[in-house]
Amino acid sequence: MDLLALADFNLVARHGGFGRAARATGRPKATLSRRVAELEASLDLRLFERGARMLKLTEEGRALFERTGALLTELDETAKAIASGGHSPRGRLRISAPLLFSQTALGKLAAGFVRKYPEVQLEITTEDRAVDMIEEAYDVVIRVNPEPDESLVGRVFLHDRLVVVASPDLPRPAGRNAVPAVSRGAMAQAESWEVTTSAGKFRLVARPVLSVSSFIMVRDAVRAGVGAARLPLSLAIPDLATGRLVSWGEVEGFQTALWALYPTRRLLSARVSAFLDYLKEAFPRGTPEELAAYME
Repeated sequence: MDLLALADFNLVARHGGFGRAARATGRPKATLSRRVAELEASLDLRLFERGARMLKLTEEGRALFERTGALLTELDETAKAIASGGHSPRGRLRISAPLLFSQTALGKLAAGFVRKYPEVQLEITTEDRAVDMIEEAYDVVIRVNPEPDESLVGRVFLHDRLVVVASPDLPRPAGRNAVPAVSRGAMAQAESWEVTTSAGKFRLVARPVLSVSSFIMVRDAVRAGVGAARLPLSLAIPDLATGRLVSWGEVEGFQTALWALYPTRRLLSARVSAFLDYLKEAFPRGTPEELAAYME
């Protein structure tokens, strides 16, 4: 198989068209088209469906792109490392991360990483949705309690848990009385929270009065005394330490783990390995208290 033709095929697939790939790389559009046609002929496969205004990968083309893109990147990085006489991390590193971690810690983390590795061009996208790492060309995806995926491997670098917090001015309900509650996302008309304290367990009936889209907004609303809420311990620790908020106990059964995921392959690029090591250096024990201290 012609590696140059395969590399040109990956360029076109990644950019979504011959014209886009040509403009992004400065390669002649005719050359890219010819090399892809030669690759299709050598494989006796159609890799793209060509329309008047669109170009779409066939099923075979998508499989080839998914299986060869990472390998070609590794070959390119290996050649560059050998040429430079070392394995210093360099090149583009694309990361997808969840909203809360991005808002509270990732800016500081990213700044420290690029200072340590100035030859890495770090790009971070903040989103809570599941992303396709291969199709969307991400090197690392950070997620909370991700679903199992055979195409990905990774490691846990942080743990957290939920606590029920409230303003000191909000009285704890007695008996079966409901407490006004602030929730992240929609909540049922009334929910029961199983809460654990040093004195034992109890059931708290929560009546929603406010629904917002982020934990930062939840925390701010609870500070204002609107109601009680379930917050990650790492986010609540500073306010608990100053007495701005009080804890009513931990939420039973809500343990979270923050994972750094990357595509399954034998060799990791130097920049991905460096980022994973940097996460470990930032959070050596991976506790909520470490994350809270890091956010200061």
